[in-house]
Amino acid sequence: TGSVATARHIHTALAARPGPIIPLIAETGGQNCMVVDSSALPEQAIDDIILSAFGSAGQRCSALRILCVQEDIADSLSEMLAGAMAELRAGDPADPATDYGPVIDAEARERIAAHIARMQREARLIAAAPLPAALEKQGYFIAPHAFEMDSIDRLSEEVFGPVLHVVRFKAKRRQALCDAINAAGYGLTFGIHSRIGQNIRFFTSRIRAGNLYVNRGMTGAVVGVQPFGGEGLSGTGPKAGGPHYLTRFVTERTLSTNTTAIGGNMALLSGGHI
Repeated sequence: TGSVATARHIHTALAARPGPIIPLIAETGGQNCMVVDSSALPEQAIDDIILSAFGSAGQRCSALRILCVQEDIADSLSEMLAGAMAELRAGDPADPATDYGPVIDAEARERIAAHIARMQREARLIAAAPLPAALEKQGYFIAPHAFEMDSIDRLSEEVFGPVLHVVRFKAKRRQALCDAINAAGYGLTFGIHSRIGQNIRFFTSRIRAGNLYVNRGMTGAVVGVQPFGGEGLSGTGPKAGGPHYLTRFVTERTLSTNTTAIGGNMALLSGGHI
């Protein structure tokens, strides 16, 4: 598991290696999207958005990156999102009172900070979580941010950190939204919050993603219950924890024998049942 660039590097190295061809099982990242339509329960959606986007400081391959909100509720949901983010508390991840901790290293923090600076120029800031000045000197902390963009196309690669990108969509443009999500090329996780069965079926049948979640968070897949893995730029499969995973590690062999060529009695060999 890792980045697309690392998976490509490993794949290339294996292809150039002399000897038997070695299979690669890769699970990479994604531009993971969540759709929230006008029928969704906003309080439940906000809880799942906060956890999916900012849990583990956004450092999960399954983390929510793009929130697609039906325009009818976009203003009210953005207001609720800003209010929820204002309550987030930074600190030691070992402390149960902490909502988000640091990112992994200085390089990651600089990369995320550069993306936030770009979004401040190209998008509208919805909210930034509070970050005490003292913590900025104690570790690689960066405050979770949420921005509203005009298009999914503004993102060309995954930003592995606590940055949420919000886009609005019209109900009559559902198919166009699915096309834009699929066009990103990733396919790891997808979520939808809706109380309309037709909407749920519409999106889950069209989005090309390995793990789809309905009215819940998008992180924390349980091995053996929710086999995990993606497609496209998000991985090769088979899914970890799934029924086909172990078979990828074995070699199939077939034994075929022409019994009649050695004078075998087929009736005897079959136990008398022909």
